[in-house]
Amino acid sequence: MSTLLALDFALGPDLERAVRDAVARRETFCVLDQRLSARRRRQQAEALGATAVVERSGRTALASDSALDVEIGLVMPTSGSSGPPKAALLTWDALSASAEITQATLRGDDPPVWFPCLPANHIGGLAVLLRAVLSDATLLWGETDELAKAPASGATHVAVVGTQLARYDLRGFQKVLLGGGRPPRDRPENVVATWGMTETGSGVVYDGRALPGVEVVSVNGEICVRSPTLFRSYRSSPRPSIVGPDGADDWFPTGDAGDVTNGVVSVRGRLGFVINTGGEKLWPEDLEAVLAAIPGIVDVAITGVEDPEWGERVIAFVVSGGSNVDDTIAAVAAEEIGPWAKPKEVHYVTAIPRTGNGKVRRGDLANLF
Repeated sequence: MSTLLALDFALGPDLERAVRDAVARRETFCVLDQRLSARRRRQQAEALGATAVVERSGRTALASDSALDVEIGLVMPTSGSSGPPKAALLTWDALSASAEITQATLRGDDPPVWFPCLPANHIGGLAVLLRAVLSDATLLWGETDELAKAPASGATHVAVVGTQLARYDLRGFQKVLLGGGRPPRDRPENVVATWGMTETGSGVVYDGRALPGVEVVSVNGEICVRSPTLFRSYRSSPRPSIVGPDGADDWFPTGDAGDVTNGVVSVRGRLGFVINTGGEKLWPEDLEAVLAAIPGIVDVAITGVEDPEWGERVIAFVVSGGSNVDDTIAAVAAEEIGPWAKPKEVHYVTAIPRTGNGKVRRGDLANLF
């Protein structure tokens, strides 16, 4: 059996060394959320069942006596965008498969040089480090606000979320992996829209196509995955499974709605967040994508609340920098989607609650009223 190390380092070379040490010793690890206070990080480590915290000053033992299968390499909390985070267990084989598949897909004449800039307590950020630790990538470290300058220093690849894509000029990179939510309709040619989750070991679909070795199907409108990168189980429950079109019961139901047509994967959004309004279904992500393109809108999130007439009424939360865009929102929603998509209410807020990897915390939107 293996114990669990909680790595308490900011994103940087110290964290890379700590991950390399854990991998070399085959010690199961997790990465603590650096946005939290020291006390909250200790609580997070204890909640995950860590037996020790590793930081620059050394290793501190914790009271936990929990043990894990030696094949488990990583304990990673899910994003928490659709409910309380769950601790997913990923094996060393799954982590290696993710690193190798991604590297093989993106490699040009030389192995990629990655510029890490996403939080490593989320799978999208940690996966960048693991491509160097478990495969042949190189990491180029720098400050996040130096993102646009990184290609001049030798970086060729980067993984970002939508806010970073909007904020920085990333055309100097060979490839930019974009995750964390619905991608914008218009994006530079070097930007690859990715889909994946903690349970799939990072992104497994690039620009609508599954990566080599990854299988994706739709079962009753739900995206299901079979992949060597899949997690083993949750800390508190087995991995869910469903019978796929081939009759096998080893497909993982992701909870995302979508279709697979001629090998092209189209993801609509989380099944639990579809809004039923006036007999029509509206995916929040669809409306967010079209409203985000309106000049003056800095950020936007959509939710539905119970309504005696409509079943659910559509609510928009908008960060606009002070300008009122109610009429434009209604017109664009009706033109791009349909009249049922017009929000019944628009609330102007200072910020949209999002996870560290850019996903809307939909469970927290009610707090904005």
